[in-house]
Amino acid sequence: MKTLLIAGCGDLGTSLGRQLAGPDYRVIGLRRNADRIPAPITPISADLTRPDTLRALPEGINQVCYIATPGAFEDEAYRMAYVEGLKNLLDALQQQPHLPDRLIFVSSTSVYGISDGSWVDETTPTEPAGFSGRRLLEAEQLLANSGIAGTIVRFGGIYGPGRERLIRKVQQGDPVVAEPPQWTNRIHRDDAVGVLRHLLALPEPAPVYLGVDDEPAPMHLVTDWLAERLGLLPCPRRSGSAGGIRGSNKRCNNKLLVSSGFSFRYPDFRQGYEAMLRAREQAQAQQQ
Repeated sequence: MKTLLIAGCGDLGTSLGRQLAGPDYRVIGLRRNADRIPAPITPISADLTRPDTLRALPEGINQVCYIATPGAFEDEAYRMAYVEGLKNLLDALQQQPHLPDRLIFVSSTSVYGISDGSWVDETTPTEPAGFSGRRLLEAEQLLANSGIAGTIVRFGGIYGPGRERLIRKVQQGDPVVAEPPQWTNRIHRDDAVGVLRHLLALPEPAPVYLGVDDEPAPMHLVTDWLAERLGLLPCPRRSGSAGGIRGSNKRCNNKLLVSSGFSFRYPDFRQGYEAMLRAREQAQAQQQ
C-alpha cells in the first residue's frame, strides 16, 4: 500500500483523495482545519506556513500532491502559500528516513508571460509578467533543487462545480474584450483531478505538463456560447488589454499530456459547461 500526502486538501485534493483511498492507497489530507476533510481520507491539522506544525507528518510517505490556495490575489499571499509553504514541507520531508518517490506540484500557466496570443508548451521560456507567475516559478525552482523527484502541472483556469465565476459574469452582462482576441485556457475540475491521478500512476512522468483541455478559445466566444445556452443576450464588447488583469494572452498546447495517455472527460469548454449547466438545472428542478 502506498501513502499519499495531499498538502492543501481542499476541493481538488478532497476529490482526488476520495477516488484513491482504498486497498492500494492510504491518503493523508493536510489543511489548517482538518475537520473539513472527509473520510476515508486521514486528516492532519497543520499550517504549511508554520514549520512547527509539520512535525506531525507520519513516516513512510511515498507520494505528495502540493495543492496550495493563496488567501488573496496578493504577492505576499502567493509567497506564503507557494514559496514558504513548499519550502517548509520540503524541509519536513527531508527530515524523514526516506524521501517520497514523487512530489506533484500544482502550478499555473501564469508562469508564461506571452501576451500576443502565441502558442506555448512545456519548452516555452517562462517569463511571467505578474507576481503570481513569479511566485509560482520560484516555487517550481525550489522543487527542482530539492533532491525529491518532482513533476509540475501548470493548470489553466479550473472551472466546474462551485467554480461558476464566468457563468455569473455572463448573467450580469459584464463586458468582454473581443479585439484583439483574449485567448483563454481552461480545464474542468474533474479533469484536473484526473490529471493528478494519472500522473501519480505514471512510472516515469515528465518534469512538466500543461494541464489544459484541447481547445484554447477567445473569451468572447466562450461568453457568447454561455449566453446563448442560458437564453441571454451576448455580453457587450469593449476595448482593452487582451491579457486582462493578469497580463497574459496565450494558447496552451496539451500534446505532451495527451501523449502520456491521458484522456479528457470534457475536452472543450462546451462539453464542460454543458455538464455544469445541466447539473444546475436538475438541482433547481428538484428544489421546486
